[in-house]
Amino acid sequence: MTRSHPHPHALPHPSRRALLGGAALTAFAVATGAGAGTANAATGTKTATTTGGTTGGVGAGGGAWPTEFPLPNGFLPEGIAIGRKPYAYMGSRANGAIYRTDLRTGEGGILFAGGTGLVAVGLKLDHDGLLYVAGNTGVARTHDSRTGEVVATHQLTEPTGHFINDVTLLGDRAWFTDSRAAALYGVPRGRTGTVKTLPLTGDWVQLPDVNNANGIVGTPDGRALIVVKSTPGELYNVNLKTGHATKIALTGATDVVNGDGLYRIGRTLYVVQNRLNLISVFHLNSKATTATLTGTITDPRFDVPTTAARFANRLYLVNARFTSPQTPETTFTGVAVPI
Repeated sequence: MTRSHPHPHALPHPSRRALLGGAALTAFAVATGAGAGTANAATGTKTATTTGGTTGGVGAGGGAWPTEFPLPNGFLPEGIAIGRKPYAYMGSRANGAIYRTDLRTGEGGILFAGGTGLVAVGLKLDHDGLLYVAGNTGVARTHDSRTGEVVATHQLTEPTGHFINDVTLLGDRAWFTDSRAAALYGVPRGRTGTVKTLPLTGDWVQLPDVNNANGIVGTPDGRALIVVKSTPGELYNVNLKTGHATKIALTGATDVVNGDGLYRIGRTLYVVQNRLNLISVFHLNSKATTATLTGTITDPRFDVPTTAARFANRLYLVNARFTSPQTPETTFTGVAVPI
């Protein structure tokens, strides 16, 4: 694996797809074994190279937890969510199924079988056990993470001409992105409530015939949302009340092209750049209006990773393998890298 470590901001203990090619960034790699590193004087980032494998130290059970685990053949994964317990939930683009893996063993099984016409891409798990799922065709669903049962289905938009892509939890709502429309959708957290549509304004310019809004997370102060625009590769700070989007200034990187899933720990923002097989690591300023590149993470096991979730000192990602045949026989995996 190749990975770059950001500055050591606070990382509390255990507590997502554009389909376009793009430019590459500096790779910094750190991994589970020993690695050689160099410093880039121009950007201040580091670069190291190691091999993927198994790392210990996650959990208190003695043996090392696996850093790679299989998914069913033909599953077509894209989203991944992890809560306070060591279980990863992954969604299928093939039929909306949800697969759950025990991170301690790498073993898993189908939680929700899905169905014809269903899609599951971005996912987030709430503290009450509800799993929020972006369903692509204008749909957001809520599942019981214990049983897989569908608790609620929200038709956010018309079925065609939209791509409900990713989701984050902030305040009293689950916020969903639409890669084909300039709007976010706020679904009430829980089992009842009215959906809010938040049009994107300000610096936001919707581009035709490409994926725009993709990954989404809350700002460190919880007052706004950060959205990655996969094409042309930009980050935006979105006001929760008005929808005004302010482009975030990047330092040390020209863009985040192919930006897909986002994950944030404190003021450290991880941007998964799917077809680059890369995670760019940024430090946000206090108002999340500037993002400074502090390093990058890559790994030889990456095969178009799309989204990321965290457990303890690792990020877990699913390999969507967009550049490989998407058939019922295609194999898929999830992988973990240390942070």
